[in-house]
Amino acid sequence: MEKEFNIKFEVIANKNDLNEVEKKLCAAAFESREKAYAPYSNFSVGCALLLENGEIITGNNQENAAYPSGLCAERTTIFWTSANYPNVKIKKIFVIGAPKDALTSSPIPPCGSCRQSILEYEAKQGENIEIYFASLDGEIFKTKSIRDLLPFSFDASFL
Repeated sequence: MEKEFNIKFEVIANKNDLNEVEKKLCAAAFESREKAYAPYSNFSVGCALLLENGEIITGNNQENAAYPSGLCAERTTIFWTSANYPNVKIKKIFVIGAPKDALTSSPIPPCGSCRQSILEYEAKQGENIEIYFASLDGEIFKTKSIRDLLPFSFDASFL
């Protein structure tokens, strides 16, 4: 028997179609991307997340010579947030990634390790986290939960 998954996501034409909170989150992710340390891959990623208290936390990818032992922007941001705001829920995560000097790009979703980490924090807080991933110059994709990007997910219920 063959079965099929369908995922739902929203396509936002560009930054101008975001609401004011989303625009702030988008701008923070873009600014954070400029601070990424990616001398080996030359692929810079910025991440911004919105906490339930309204605070925006940012992070970016960090590489080192023992490549690939660096850390992605999403995990850098979410781990720092959990360490410093352990009981504050994450409402939204906004990610922008592209080659360092690119002027255009496609929306880049979180990698598998980041998807799994985001899933852990969704489970921890008992609420979905909206995920936005944007191109440099146009479309933004939005999902209502990381489960939309990780349909066969592994969580603590299997342990």
